[in-house]
Amino acid sequence: MANEALLEEQREETRLIIEELLDDGSDPDALYTIEHHLSCDSFDALEKAAVEAFKIGYEVTEPEELELEDGTKVMCCDILSEAALNAELIDAQVEQLVDLAARFNVDYDGWGTYFEDPDAEDEEDDGEEIDDEDNGIRH
Repeated sequence: MANEALLEEQREETRLIIEELLDDGSDPDALYTIEHHLSCDSFDALEKAAVEAFKIGYEVTEPEELELEDGTKVMCCDILSEAALNAELIDAQVEQLVDLAARFNVDYDGWGTYFEDPDAEDEEDDGEEIDDEDNGIRH
């Protein structure tokens, strides 16, 4: 089971992110790209975690090297999903990915998404709709 203190911190952060997006006027009915951030000082460990995330249904970005403020370098990647802006659904994904990160000794660094303009015209209709039965967990 994932670190309960980290999960509680993430639950609070999730609600804050959602609240701020909605307060700023982001579309409450949009399908959002959720970017979960993983990092590690070992490329091999990060790669194993990324492969496992892919196997259970997430999209994964290419790993990149990032220099931190103190000059140390880490490898990082994003684990992506598309979901409604629903706290319980995102909490389920966070818990699944915190557990995965712990198994491979990598850091879960939170998640983010982008503002969705409710007045924007869709440039393309890809036919994707919010799945009301999505529980957040990938298989």
